[in-house]
Amino acid sequence: MVVMGNPPYSGESANKGEWIMGLMEDYKKEPGGKEKLKEKNSKWINDDYVKFLRYGQQFIEKNGEGILAYINPHSFLDNPTFRGMRWNLLKTYDKIYTIDLHGNSKKKEICPDGTADINIFDIQQGVSINIFIKTGKKKANELGKYFHFDLFGKREMKYNFLSNNSLKTVPYKELENIEPNYFFMEKDFSLKKIYEKGLNIKKLFSLNGVGICSKRDKIAFQEDKKVLLNVLRDFKELSEADLKIKYKIKSESRDQKVCFAKQNIFDFGIKKNYITKINYRPFDYKWTYYTNKVRGFIAYPVYNIMKHFLNGNNFGLITNRQCQTENYQHTFITNTINDLHITETANANPYTFPLYLYPETNGQQSLGTNKRTPNLNTEIVKQIAEKIDLTFTNEKEETEGTFAPIDILDYIYAVLHSPRYREKYKEFLKIDFARIPYPENKVTFWHLVKLGGELRTIHLLDNPIVEKYITSYPISGSNIVEKPEYKGEKVFINKKQYFDNVPEIAWNFYIGGYRPAQKWMKDRKGKDLSVEDIFHYQKIIVALTETDRIMKEIDKYKLY
Repeated sequence: MVVMGNPPYSGESANKGEWIMGLMEDYKKEPGGKEKLKEKNSKWINDDYVKFLRYGQQFIEKNGEGILAYINPHSFLDNPTFRGMRWNLLKTYDKIYTIDLHGNSKKKEICPDGTADINIFDIQQGVSINIFIKTGKKKANELGKYFHFDLFGKREMKYNFLSNNSLKTVPYKELENIEPNYFFMEKDFSLKKIYEKGLNIKKLFSLNGVGICSKRDKIAFQEDKKVLLNVLRDFKELSEADLKIKYKIKSESRDQKVCFAKQNIFDFGIKKNYITKINYRPFDYKWTYYTNKVRGFIAYPVYNIMKHFLNGNNFGLITNRQCQTENYQHTFITNTINDLHITETANANPYTFPLYLYPETNGQQSLGTNKRTPNLNTEIVKQIAEKIDLTFTNEKEETEGTFAPIDILDYIYAVLHSPRYREKYKEFLKIDFARIPYPENKVTFWHLVKLGGELRTIHLLDNPIVEKYITSYPISGSNIVEKPEYKGEKVFINKKQYFDNVPEIAWNFYIGGYRPAQKWMKDRKGKDLSVEDIFHYQKIIVALTETDRIMKEIDKYKLY
Protein backbone atom coordinates (compact mmCIF):
# COMPACT_ATOMS: atom_id res chain seq x y z
CA MET A 1 0.00 0.00 0.00
CA VAL A 2 1.28 3.44 -0.95
CA VAL A 3 -0.40 6.69 0.08
CA MET A 4 1.14 9.72 -1.59
CA GLY A 5 0.36 13.30 -2.48
CA ASN A 6 0.45 16.97 -1.54
CA PRO A 7 -2.42 17.36 0.93
CA PRO A 8 -4.09 20.75 1.50
CA TYR A 9 -2.73 23.11 4.14
CA SER A 10 -5.35 24.84 6.29
CA GLY A 11 -4.80 25.79 9.92
CA GLU A 12 -8.47 26.70 10.35
CA SER A 13 -9.65 23.34 9.01
CA ALA A 14 -13.31 22.89 8.12
CA ASN A 15 -12.96 19.09 8.04
CA LYS A 16 -14.34 18.21 11.46
CA GLY A 17 -16.06 14.89 10.85
CA GLU A 18 -16.45 12.63 13.86
CA TRP A 19 -14.33 9.81 12.38
CA ILE A 20 -11.21 11.88 11.58
CA MET A 21 -11.47 13.99 14.76
CA GLY A 22 -11.55 10.76 16.73
CA LEU A 23 -8.35 9.59 15.06
CA MET A 24 -6.71 12.96 15.73
CA GLU A 25 -6.96 12.34 19.47
CA ASP A 26 -3.92 10.04 19.14
CA TYR A 27 -1.82 13.09 18.20
CA LYS A 28 -3.19 15.11 21.12
CA LYS A 29 -1.49 13.01 23.76
CA GLU A 30 1.90 13.31 25.40
CA PRO A 31 4.61 10.95 24.07
CA GLY A 32 3.76 7.52 25.42
CA GLY A 33 0.14 7.89 24.36
CA LYS A 34 -1.37 7.82 27.86
CA GLU A 35 -1.65 11.43 29.05
CA LYS A 36 -3.60 14.20 27.36
CA LEU A 37 -1.30 16.73 25.67
CA LYS A 38 -0.45 19.46 28.16
CA GLU A 39 -1.07 22.36 25.82
CA LYS A 40 -3.60 25.18 26.26
CA ASN A 41 -3.88 25.53 22.51
CA SER A 42 -3.37 22.47 20.32
CA LYS A 43 -5.56 23.66 17.43
CA TRP A 44 -2.66 23.62 14.93
CA ILE A 45 -2.68 19.83 15.15
CA ASN A 46 -6.06 20.08 13.39
CA ASP A 47 -4.49 21.50 10.23
CA ASP A 48 -5.70 19.62 7.15
CA TYR A 49 -2.22 18.36 6.25
CA VAL A 50 -1.91 16.79 9.73
CA LYS A 51 -5.28 15.10 9.30
CA PHE A 52 -4.07 13.64 6.01
CA LEU A 53 -0.97 12.28 7.76
CA ARG A 54 -3.24 10.60 10.28
CA TYR A 55 -5.63 9.47 7.51
CA GLY A 56 -2.85 7.69 5.59
CA GLN A 57 -1.39 6.27 8.79
CA GLN A 58 -4.76 4.69 9.64
CA PHE A 59 -4.89 2.70 6.38
CA ILE A 60 -1.25 1.63 6.53
CA GLU A 61 -1.68 0.43 10.12
CA LYS A 62 -4.81 -1.48 9.10
CA ASN A 63 -2.94 -3.01 6.16
CA GLY A 64 0.05 -3.96 8.34
CA GLU A 65 2.61 -2.42 6.00
CA GLY A 66 2.99 0.35 3.46
CA ILE A 67 4.55 3.66 2.51
CA LEU A 68 3.19 7.14 3.06
CA ALA A 69 4.87 9.91 1.02
CA TYR A 70 3.72 13.52 1.33
CA ILE A 71 5.02 16.99 0.75
CA ASN A 72 3.58 19.28 3.38
CA PRO A 73 4.41 22.19 5.74
CA HIS A 74 7.57 21.59 7.73
CA SER A 75 6.25 23.09 10.98
CA PHE A 76 5.47 19.67 12.48
CA LEU A 77 9.16 18.78 12.40
CA ASP A 78 10.09 20.87 15.45
CA ASN A 79 6.99 22.55 16.87
CA PRO A 80 6.80 21.36 20.53
CA THR A 81 3.00 21.09 20.29
CA PHE A 82 3.48 18.22 17.79
CA ARG A 83 5.65 16.12 20.13
CA GLY A 84 2.89 13.55 20.73
CA MET A 85 2.28 13.29 17.00
CA ARG A 86 5.98 12.70 16.28
CA TRP A 87 6.13 9.98 18.93
CA ASN A 88 3.01 8.37 17.48
CA LEU A 89 4.53 8.35 13.99
CA LEU A 90 7.75 6.78 15.32
CA LYS A 91 5.66 4.13 17.06
CA THR A 92 3.89 3.21 13.79
CA TYR A 93 6.67 3.37 11.21
CA ASP A 94 9.97 1.47 10.96
CA LYS A 95 11.76 4.31 9.20
CA ILE A 96 10.97 7.96 8.58
CA TYR A 97 12.85 10.07 6.04
CA THR A 98 12.39 13.85 5.84
CA ILE A 99 13.91 16.45 3.53
CA ASP A 100 13.34 19.91 4.97
CA LEU A 101 13.09 22.17 1.93
CA HIS A 102 12.90 25.28 4.16
CA GLY A 103 11.97 28.50 2.28
CA ASN A 104 9.87 29.80 5.16
CA SER A 105 9.50 33.54 4.57
CA LYS A 106 7.53 33.88 7.83
CA LYS A 107 10.63 32.73 9.69
CA LYS A 108 12.79 34.78 7.30
CA GLU A 109 14.92 31.71 6.69
CA ILE A 110 18.27 32.12 4.98
CA CYS A 111 20.98 29.67 3.93
CA PRO A 112 23.72 28.83 6.46
CA ASP A 113 26.11 30.98 4.41
CA GLY A 114 23.76 33.97 4.65
CA THR A 115 22.47 33.86 1.06
CA ALA A 116 18.80 33.78 0.09
CA ASP A 117 16.73 30.65 0.72
CA ILE A 118 13.74 30.37 -1.62
CA ASN A 119 10.58 28.29 -1.29
CA ILE A 120 9.95 25.69 -4.00
CA PHE A 121 6.34 26.94 -4.14
CA ASP A 122 4.94 30.46 -4.28
CA ILE A 123 3.89 30.36 -0.62
CA GLN A 124 5.23 31.73 2.67
CA GLN A 125 5.10 28.44 4.57
CA GLY A 126 8.24 26.28 4.43
CA VAL A 127 7.69 22.70 3.25
CA SER A 128 9.25 19.27 3.61
CA ILE A 129 9.21 15.94 1.77
CA ASN A 130 8.27 13.15 4.17
CA ILE A 131 8.47 9.42 3.54
CA PHE A 132 7.13 7.02 6.18
CA ILE A 133 7.86 3.30 5.81
CA LYS A 134 6.17 0.43 7.67
CA THR A 135 7.35 -3.15 7.01
CA GLY A 136 5.48 -4.89 9.79
CA LYS A 137 8.76 -6.26 11.18
CA LYS A 138 9.33 -3.66 13.94
CA LYS A 139 8.36 -4.69 17.47
CA ALA A 140 5.26 -3.02 18.86
CA ASN A 141 7.12 -1.34 21.74
CA GLU A 142 9.98 -0.07 19.56
CA LEU A 143 10.29 3.38 18.03
CA GLY A 144 11.27 3.67 14.39
CA LYS A 145 14.50 5.10 13.03
CA TYR A 146 14.56 8.68 11.85
CA PHE A 147 16.64 10.18 8.99
CA HIS A 148 16.82 13.87 8.11
CA PHE A 149 18.32 16.15 5.46
CA ASP A 150 18.23 19.96 5.14
CA LEU A 151 18.07 21.50 1.67
CA PHE A 152 18.67 25.25 1.50
CA GLY A 153 19.18 27.44 -1.54
CA LYS A 154 17.46 28.94 -4.55
CA ARG A 155 14.46 27.28 -6.14
CA GLU A 156 16.22 25.93 -9.25
CA MET A 157 19.01 24.45 -7.15
CA LYS A 158 16.44 22.60 -5.03
CA TYR A 159 14.61 21.36 -8.14
CA ASN A 160 17.86 20.08 -9.63
CA PHE A 161 18.88 18.32 -6.42
CA LEU A 162 15.52 16.56 -6.13
CA SER A 163 15.53 15.57 -9.80
CA ASN A 164 19.02 14.09 -9.62
CA ASN A 165 18.70 12.17 -6.34
CA SER A 166 16.75 9.24 -4.92
CA LEU A 167 16.00 7.96 -1.45
CA LYS A 168 19.30 6.03 -1.57
CA THR A 169 21.51 8.90 -2.73
CA VAL A 170 20.26 11.74 -0.49
CA PRO A 171 22.91 12.17 2.28
CA TYR A 172 20.46 11.66 5.15
CA LYS A 173 21.67 11.84 8.74
CA GLU A 174 20.18 9.43 11.27
CA LEU A 175 19.04 11.34 14.34
CA GLU A 176 18.48 10.04 17.82
CA ASN A 177 14.95 9.91 19.25
CA ILE A 178 15.32 12.32 22.16
CA GLU A 179 12.67 12.85 24.82
CA PRO A 180 10.49 14.72 25.52
CA ASN A 181 9.97 16.45 22.15
CA TYR A 182 11.26 13.85 19.65
CA PHE A 183 12.27 16.60 17.22
CA PHE A 184 12.41 15.65 13.55
CA MET A 185 15.43 17.86 12.93
CA GLU A 186 18.90 18.27 14.36
CA LYS A 187 19.20 20.44 17.45
CA ASP A 188 22.29 21.52 19.38
CA PHE A 189 21.54 20.61 22.98
CA SER A 190 25.13 20.69 24.24
CA LEU A 191 24.28 23.72 26.43
CA LYS A 192 21.09 22.20 27.81
CA LYS A 193 22.41 21.36 31.29
CA ILE A 194 23.74 24.87 31.83
CA TYR A 195 20.61 26.51 30.45
CA GLU A 196 18.23 24.44 32.56
CA LYS A 197 19.89 25.62 35.76
CA GLY A 198 18.12 28.93 35.20
CA LEU A 199 14.72 29.83 36.63
CA ASN A 200 11.69 29.01 34.49
CA ILE A 201 9.56 32.14 33.98
CA LYS A 202 6.43 29.99 33.61
CA LYS A 203 7.02 28.71 37.14
CA LEU A 204 8.13 32.08 38.50
CA PHE A 205 4.96 33.90 37.43
CA SER A 206 2.18 31.81 38.93
CA LEU A 207 -0.58 33.27 36.71
CA ASN A 208 -0.01 33.72 33.00
CA GLY A 209 -1.82 33.30 29.71
CA VAL A 210 -2.36 34.56 26.19
CA GLY A 211 -3.79 37.97 25.37
CA ILE A 212 -7.18 39.17 24.16
CA CYS A 213 -8.65 37.86 20.91
CA SER A 214 -11.40 40.02 19.44
CA LYS A 215 -12.09 38.06 16.21
CA ARG A 216 -13.09 41.46 14.75
CA ASP A 217 -10.06 43.76 15.18
CA LYS A 218 -11.09 46.45 12.68
CA ILE A 219 -14.31 46.98 14.60
CA ALA A 220 -13.27 46.20 18.17
CA PHE A 221 -10.08 48.31 18.25
CA GLN A 222 -10.07 51.98 17.27
CA GLU A 223 -7.33 54.62 17.34
CA ASP A 224 -9.77 57.34 18.36
CA LYS A 225 -11.99 57.02 21.44
CA LYS A 226 -14.75 59.04 19.75
CA VAL A 227 -14.78 56.65 16.80
CA LEU A 228 -15.11 53.71 19.20
CA LEU A 229 -18.06 55.38 20.94
CA ASN A 230 -19.77 55.86 17.57
CA VAL A 231 -19.22 52.16 16.79
CA LEU A 232 -20.75 51.18 20.14
CA ARG A 233 -23.80 53.39 19.55
CA ASP A 234 -24.26 51.82 16.12
CA PHE A 235 -24.12 48.32 17.60
CA LYS A 236 -26.66 49.35 20.21
CA GLU A 237 -29.11 51.09 17.90
CA LEU A 238 -28.82 49.62 14.39
CA SER A 239 -30.27 46.30 13.28
CA GLU A 240 -28.01 43.33 12.59
CA ALA A 241 -28.65 43.66 8.86
CA ASP A 242 -27.73 47.36 8.84
CA LEU A 243 -24.59 46.72 10.90
CA LYS A 244 -23.41 44.05 8.48
CA ILE A 245 -23.83 46.46 5.58
CA LYS A 246 -22.23 49.48 7.30
CA TYR A 247 -19.23 47.55 8.68
CA LYS A 248 -18.90 45.21 5.67
CA ILE A 249 -19.35 42.07 7.76
CA LYS A 250 -19.57 39.31 5.16
CA SER A 251 -19.34 36.27 7.43
CA GLU A 252 -19.58 35.27 11.07
CA SER A 253 -17.86 32.51 13.02
CA ARG A 254 -19.05 30.57 16.04
CA ASP A 255 -17.60 33.14 18.43
CA GLN A 256 -17.92 36.24 16.28
CA LYS A 257 -21.54 37.17 15.77
CA VAL A 258 -23.07 40.62 15.53
CA CYS A 259 -25.87 39.53 17.86
CA PHE A 260 -23.31 38.65 20.57
CA ALA A 261 -21.74 42.10 20.38
CA LYS A 262 -25.15 43.81 20.47
CA GLN A 263 -26.24 41.78 23.49
CA ASN A 264 -22.98 42.54 25.34
CA ILE A 265 -23.46 46.30 24.86
CA PHE A 266 -27.15 46.05 25.77
CA ASP A 267 -26.38 44.15 29.00
CA PHE A 268 -23.48 46.30 30.19
CA GLY A 269 -24.25 49.67 28.66
CA ILE A 270 -21.89 52.21 27.10
CA LYS A 271 -20.15 53.32 30.26
CA LYS A 272 -16.86 55.09 30.83
CA ASN A 273 -15.36 52.28 32.91
CA TYR A 274 -15.69 49.83 30.00
CA ILE A 275 -13.75 52.04 27.58
CA THR A 276 -10.06 51.23 27.92
CA LYS A 277 -6.75 51.34 26.11
CA ILE A 278 -5.28 48.17 24.69
CA ASN A 279 -1.65 47.53 23.82
CA TYR A 280 -2.34 46.29 20.30
CA ARG A 281 1.11 46.09 18.69
CA PRO A 282 4.53 47.35 19.84
CA PHE A 283 4.15 51.11 20.46
CA ASP A 284 0.63 50.98 19.02
CA TYR A 285 -2.23 51.61 21.45
CA LYS A 286 -5.90 51.56 20.56
CA TRP A 287 -9.26 51.93 22.34
CA THR A 288 -11.71 49.14 22.96
CA TYR A 289 -14.88 48.20 24.83
CA TYR A 290 -13.85 45.68 27.48
CA THR A 291 -16.04 43.61 29.79
CA ASN A 292 -15.73 40.10 31.19
CA LYS A 293 -18.26 38.79 28.66
CA VAL A 294 -16.94 35.87 26.57
CA ARG A 295 -18.29 35.90 22.99
CA GLY A 296 -19.44 39.46 23.35
CA PHE A 297 -18.08 42.60 21.71
CA ILE A 298 -14.74 40.82 22.11
CA ALA A 299 -14.73 37.06 21.51
CA TYR A 300 -12.17 36.11 24.17
CA PRO A 301 -11.43 38.83 26.76
CA VAL A 302 -9.20 36.49 28.84
CA TYR A 303 -10.54 38.30 31.89
CA ASN A 304 -8.76 36.13 34.47
CA ILE A 305 -5.43 37.53 33.23
CA MET A 306 -6.32 40.98 31.93
CA LYS A 307 -8.41 42.12 34.91
CA HIS A 308 -5.16 42.70 36.77
CA PHE A 309 -4.29 45.57 34.39
CA LEU A 310 -7.56 47.45 34.61
CA ASN A 311 -6.60 49.88 37.37
CA GLY A 312 -3.56 51.11 35.45
CA ASN A 313 -1.00 50.22 38.10
CA ASN A 314 0.67 47.04 36.93
CA PHE A 315 3.24 45.70 34.48
CA GLY A 316 3.21 42.55 32.42
CA LEU A 317 6.10 40.72 30.81
CA ILE A 318 5.25 39.53 27.30
CA THR A 319 7.13 36.65 25.75
CA ASN A 320 6.49 33.57 23.64
CA ARG A 321 6.59 29.93 24.50
CA GLN A 322 7.52 29.22 20.89
CA CYS A 323 8.57 31.47 18.04
CA GLN A 324 8.47 30.94 14.30
CA THR A 325 11.33 33.28 13.44
CA GLU A 326 14.91 32.13 12.98
CA ASN A 327 16.05 34.11 16.04
CA TYR A 328 14.50 34.83 19.41
CA GLN A 329 13.41 38.48 19.68
CA HIS A 330 10.08 38.01 21.42
CA THR A 331 10.18 40.14 24.55
CA PHE A 332 8.03 43.19 25.27
CA ILE A 333 6.26 44.91 28.16
CA THR A 334 2.75 46.16 28.86
CA ASN A 335 0.95 48.18 31.51
CA THR A 336 -2.52 47.69 30.01
CA ILE A 337 -4.62 44.88 28.62
CA ASN A 338 -2.99 43.59 25.44
CA ASP A 339 -3.84 41.82 22.22
CA LEU A 340 -3.17 38.13 21.54
CA HIS A 341 -0.88 38.96 18.61
CA ILE A 342 0.97 41.90 20.12
CA THR A 343 4.40 40.61 19.08
CA GLU A 344 3.64 37.74 16.73
CA THR A 345 1.08 36.39 14.30
CA ALA A 346 -1.35 33.56 14.94
CA ASN A 347 1.30 30.86 14.58
CA ALA A 348 3.00 31.62 17.90
CA ASN A 349 0.86 33.25 20.54
CA PRO A 350 2.66 35.50 23.06
CA TYR A 351 1.95 34.99 26.77
CA THR A 352 1.43 37.76 29.33
CA PHE A 353 2.88 37.47 32.84
CA PRO A 354 1.33 40.05 35.24
CA LEU A 355 3.69 41.32 37.93
CA TYR A 356 0.93 41.81 40.51
CA LEU A 357 -2.46 40.22 41.16
CA TYR A 358 -5.40 42.25 42.43
CA PRO A 359 -8.22 40.91 44.61
CA GLU A 360 -11.68 40.24 43.23
CA THR A 361 -14.42 42.82 43.81
CA ASN A 362 -18.10 42.84 43.01
CA GLY A 363 -17.85 45.73 40.56
CA GLN A 364 -16.31 45.48 37.11
CA GLN A 365 -13.12 47.53 36.86
CA SER A 366 -13.20 48.66 40.50
CA LEU A 367 -10.37 46.40 41.53
CA GLY A 368 -8.66 47.50 44.72
CA THR A 369 -5.14 48.88 44.87
CA ASN A 370 -4.24 48.31 48.53
CA LYS A 371 -3.91 44.55 48.74
CA ARG A 372 -2.26 43.53 45.54
CA THR A 373 0.12 40.60 45.82
CA PRO A 374 3.18 39.70 43.75
CA ASN A 375 2.44 37.12 41.05
CA LEU A 376 5.67 35.34 41.95
CA ASN A 377 6.61 31.87 43.17
CA THR A 378 7.86 32.40 46.72
CA GLU A 379 10.34 29.52 46.57
CA ILE A 380 12.05 30.90 43.46
CA VAL A 381 12.07 34.40 44.96
CA LYS A 382 13.70 32.96 48.08
CA GLN A 383 16.45 31.38 45.96
CA ILE A 384 17.10 34.72 44.22
CA ALA A 385 17.26 36.50 47.60
CA GLU A 386 19.81 34.02 48.91
CA LYS A 387 22.05 34.37 45.85
CA ILE A 388 22.17 38.18 46.01
CA ASP A 389 21.97 38.50 49.82
CA LEU A 390 19.01 40.89 49.79
CA THR A 391 15.63 40.91 51.54
CA PHE A 392 12.53 40.68 49.36
CA THR A 393 9.64 43.12 49.91
CA ASN A 394 6.23 42.97 48.23
CA GLU A 395 6.44 46.65 47.29
CA LYS A 396 9.44 48.76 46.30
CA GLU A 397 11.14 50.38 49.30
CA GLU A 398 14.02 52.77 49.74
CA THR A 399 15.31 50.59 52.56
CA GLU A 400 18.90 49.50 51.90
CA GLY A 401 19.39 45.79 51.37
CA THR A 402 15.93 45.13 49.91
CA PHE A 403 14.59 44.30 46.46
CA ALA A 404 11.05 44.12 45.11
CA PRO A 405 8.99 42.47 42.32
CA ILE A 406 9.73 45.32 39.90
CA ASP A 407 13.46 44.63 40.31
CA ILE A 408 12.98 40.97 39.41
CA LEU A 409 10.96 41.98 36.34
CA ASP A 410 13.60 44.48 35.23
CA TYR A 411 16.40 41.94 35.74
CA ILE A 412 14.55 39.39 33.58
CA TYR A 413 13.76 42.05 30.98
CA ALA A 414 17.45 42.89 30.70
CA VAL A 415 18.51 39.25 30.36
CA LEU A 416 15.93 38.58 27.65
CA HIS A 417 17.37 41.52 25.69
CA SER A 418 20.95 40.28 25.83
CA PRO A 419 22.11 39.54 22.24
CA ARG A 420 24.64 36.97 23.47
CA TYR A 421 22.03 35.21 25.59
CA ARG A 422 19.56 35.17 22.70
CA GLU A 423 22.11 33.72 20.29
CA LYS A 424 23.66 31.22 22.69
CA TYR A 425 20.37 29.71 23.78
CA LYS A 426 18.17 30.37 20.74
CA GLU A 427 17.42 26.67 20.17
CA PHE A 428 15.84 26.52 23.63
CA LEU A 429 14.20 29.96 23.47
CA LYS A 430 12.42 29.02 20.23
CA ILE A 431 10.73 25.91 21.65
CA ASP A 432 9.69 26.72 25.23
CA PHE A 433 9.41 29.43 27.86
CA ALA A 434 12.70 31.08 28.68
CA ARG A 435 14.94 30.06 31.52
CA ILE A 436 16.71 32.98 33.17
CA PRO A 437 20.12 32.62 34.83
CA TYR A 438 20.07 33.37 38.53
CA PRO A 439 22.05 36.56 39.28
CA GLU A 440 25.60 35.77 40.36
CA ASN A 441 25.83 38.64 42.84
CA LYS A 442 24.05 41.81 43.92
CA VAL A 443 26.36 44.13 41.97
CA THR A 444 25.59 42.46 38.63
CA PHE A 445 21.94 42.17 39.64
CA TRP A 446 21.56 45.92 40.26
CA HIS A 447 23.39 46.84 37.03
CA LEU A 448 21.02 44.67 35.01
CA VAL A 449 17.99 45.92 36.96
CA LYS A 450 18.94 49.47 36.00
CA LEU A 451 19.30 48.61 32.30
CA GLY A 452 16.13 46.50 32.28
CA GLY A 453 14.24 49.35 33.96
CA GLU A 454 15.42 51.77 31.29
CA LEU A 455 14.22 49.40 28.57
CA ARG A 456 10.87 48.94 30.30
CA THR A 457 10.14 52.66 30.55
CA ILE A 458 11.41 53.28 27.01
CA HIS A 459 9.18 50.53 25.58
CA LEU A 460 6.21 52.04 27.40
CA LEU A 461 7.24 55.45 25.95
CA ASP A 462 7.34 56.62 29.56
CA ASN A 463 10.99 57.67 29.65
CA PRO A 464 11.94 61.34 29.07
CA ILE A 465 14.60 60.26 26.58
CA VAL A 466 11.99 59.29 23.97
CA GLU A 467 11.03 62.96 23.67
CA LYS A 468 14.58 63.91 22.74
CA TYR A 469 13.84 63.44 19.06
CA ILE A 470 16.66 62.42 16.74
CA THR A 471 14.48 62.75 13.65
CA SER A 472 12.69 65.62 11.95
CA TYR A 473 9.61 66.02 9.77
CA PRO A 474 10.66 68.94 7.57
CA ILE A 475 8.16 69.11 4.70
CA SER A 476 4.56 70.29 5.04
CA GLY A 477 1.80 68.68 2.98
CA SER A 478 -1.22 66.40 3.16
CA ASN A 479 0.34 64.12 5.83
CA ILE A 480 -1.39 61.17 4.16
CA VAL A 481 0.45 57.87 4.34
CA GLU A 482 0.50 56.48 0.80
CA LYS A 483 3.41 54.07 0.45
CA PRO A 484 5.93 54.04 3.32
CA GLU A 485 9.46 53.68 1.97
CA TYR A 486 12.95 53.91 3.46
CA LYS A 487 15.61 55.74 1.43
CA GLY A 488 18.87 57.15 2.72
CA GLU A 489 17.81 57.48 6.37
CA LYS A 490 14.48 58.97 5.32
CA VAL A 491 11.08 57.34 5.88
CA PHE A 492 8.85 58.63 3.10
CA ILE A 493 5.11 58.52 3.80
CA ASN A 494 4.29 59.80 0.32
CA LYS A 495 6.23 61.16 -2.65
CA LYS A 496 6.86 64.50 -0.94
CA GLN A 497 6.89 64.11 2.85
CA TYR A 498 9.28 62.15 5.04
CA PHE A 499 10.84 61.68 8.46
CA ASP A 500 14.51 62.57 8.23
CA ASN A 501 17.56 61.13 10.05
CA VAL A 502 15.96 57.75 10.79
CA PRO A 503 18.76 55.27 11.63
CA GLU A 504 18.63 52.05 9.62
CA ILE A 505 18.88 50.05 12.86
CA ALA A 506 15.57 51.58 13.98
CA TRP A 507 13.84 50.97 10.64
CA ASN A 508 14.82 47.28 10.60
CA PHE A 509 14.65 46.56 14.34
CA TYR A 510 12.54 43.52 15.25
CA ILE A 511 10.30 42.96 18.24
CA GLY A 512 8.83 39.50 17.84
CA GLY A 513 7.72 39.00 14.26
CA TYR A 514 7.28 42.72 13.56
CA ARG A 515 9.51 45.63 12.68
CA PRO A 516 7.65 48.34 14.66
CA ALA A 517 8.99 51.31 12.70
CA GLN A 518 7.59 49.71 9.53
CA LYS A 519 4.54 48.01 11.02
CA TRP A 520 3.20 51.16 12.71
CA MET A 521 3.50 53.19 9.51
CA LYS A 522 2.14 50.53 7.14
CA ASP A 523 -0.90 50.03 9.39
CA ARG A 524 -1.75 53.70 8.80
CA LYS A 525 -1.73 53.53 5.03
CA GLY A 526 -4.38 55.90 3.69
CA LYS A 527 -4.56 57.82 6.95
CA ASP A 528 -3.91 61.51 7.52
CA LEU A 529 -1.24 61.65 10.25
CA SER A 530 -2.13 64.04 13.08
CA VAL A 531 0.39 66.16 14.98
CA GLU A 532 0.21 63.58 17.79
CA ASP A 533 0.92 60.79 15.29
CA ILE A 534 4.00 62.60 13.99
CA PHE A 535 5.38 63.09 17.49
CA HIS A 536 4.51 59.51 18.41
CA TYR A 537 6.40 58.09 15.44
CA GLN A 538 9.46 60.13 16.36
CA LYS A 539 9.28 58.63 19.86
CA ILE A 540 9.19 55.12 18.36
CA ILE A 541 12.40 55.83 16.41
CA VAL A 542 14.16 57.03 19.58
CA ALA A 543 12.86 54.01 21.51
CA LEU A 544 14.17 51.51 18.95
CA THR A 545 17.55 53.25 18.64
CA GLU A 546 17.94 53.36 22.42
CA THR A 547 16.94 49.69 22.67
CA ASP A 548 19.81 48.75 20.40
CA ARG A 549 22.22 50.82 22.50
CA ILE A 550 21.06 49.36 25.83
CA MET A 551 21.16 45.80 24.50
CA LYS A 552 24.86 46.29 23.79
CA GLU A 553 25.33 47.60 27.33
CA ILE A 554 23.64 44.51 28.75
CA ASP A 555 26.07 42.28 26.88
CA LYS A 556 28.94 43.69 28.94
CA TYR A 557 27.74 41.64 31.92
CA LYS A 558 28.30 37.93 32.35
CA LEU A 559 25.03 35.99 32.53
CA TYR A 560 26.27 32.37 32.64
